[in-house]
Amino acid sequence: MALPRLPSIYLADEHEALRRSAAAFVDREIRPHADQWEADGVFASDLYGKAAEAGFLGVRYEERWGGSGLDFLSTCVLCEELVKGDSVGTAVGLLAHSEFALSTLADEASDELKQTWLAPAIRGELIGCIGVSEPGAGSDVASMKTQARRDGDDYVISGQKTYITNGTRANFITLAVRTGDAGPGGISLVVFPTDTKGFEIGRRLDKLGSRASDTGELYFDECRIPVSNRIGEEGRGMRYILSHFGGERLVIAAFAVGIMERLIEIGMDHAGERKVFGSSLSSYQTWRHRFADMMTQLEATRALTYQAARLLSDGEPGGDMAVSMAKLYAADAVQKVAAEILQLHGGYGQIEESPIPRYYRDVAGFSIGAGTSEIMREIISRSVLNTKGSG
Repeated sequence: MALPRLPSIYLADEHEALRRSAAAFVDREIRPHADQWEADGVFASDLYGKAAEAGFLGVRYEERWGGSGLDFLSTCVLCEELVKGDSVGTAVGLLAHSEFALSTLADEASDELKQTWLAPAIRGELIGCIGVSEPGAGSDVASMKTQARRDGDDYVISGQKTYITNGTRANFITLAVRTGDAGPGGISLVVFPTDTKGFEIGRRLDKLGSRASDTGELYFDECRIPVSNRIGEEGRGMRYILSHFGGERLVIAAFAVGIMERLIEIGMDHAGERKVFGSSLSSYQTWRHRFADMMTQLEATRALTYQAARLLSDGEPGGDMAVSMAKLYAADAVQKVAAEILQLHGGYGQIEESPIPRYYRDVAGFSIGAGTSEIMREIISRSVLNTKGSG
């Protein structure tokens, strides 16, 4: 059954049109293949082209590069629907390309780089990934060690990246490298073509959840690329990374909203059909009240996520704190809802032919990706203390 959704003060007709289009795309292109892609550990690469034809790979980017010029709320709506295809990894792979890999290109790169890499990526002709995390340097971005040594008009890159979504099949990497001394001021971003000599793909990592998104280890051995592939200014990479983390965190919060909605819908259908001692589960007050709690968590998460999206789109103060709050709350709420729906389904909730255990595993990583919940709390607490201190 379709859940009732509270009217939103944030959404316009264009957002609802996008929602309908994305929902139809999921029904047609994702859910019928979800089981196979999850078993294979990777979704079909031609989905990028199909998503591009539907207008989903450049929602927020300028029309001159093939985008739609919409806002972060549009990204939220798209994420909510894509993740309902019973394959969270597929949605993760699409957004790791369109939001994570392309956002700094769209905002900071030269027109030449946008023409060469951004425009064809929006058309689905190239697949991108973002290369930041390293062994021993996940949330601590400033500790990265992958080195880019200047040699005339080239950078010579050596190092390693890990936990890279789309890493095993990307055509290019939005790559964070160290071009200067230790610390955040020595980091730059470059566009790295994966056909560069000296680049190797290591293991495709076997993950707990999001199994249909390929995740790899990447190695760079004296890889030479032009300095003209640098995104923005040298030494400002850390600033660019931090300024675009908001979009990544918003994606995860919106994923959580969509997953909660999908799980509650599945749960309510099951509760109406499953008989226990002659009565449906939905006739028991304990489950009616638990559904009431889940619906409240869903709408609270949606409201906080939409508020953060609006602040990010408008460039308003408080956007970073709002999106950190949204991700923190969403990661906790979706894990609680997944646990409740698993419990509701009893033994069937343990069987792999059901999407329930898959979602239960998938959401375990939401408190880790794009900044752990501990990092979110630190950002929020610093924002609150700074606000109080300036009053």
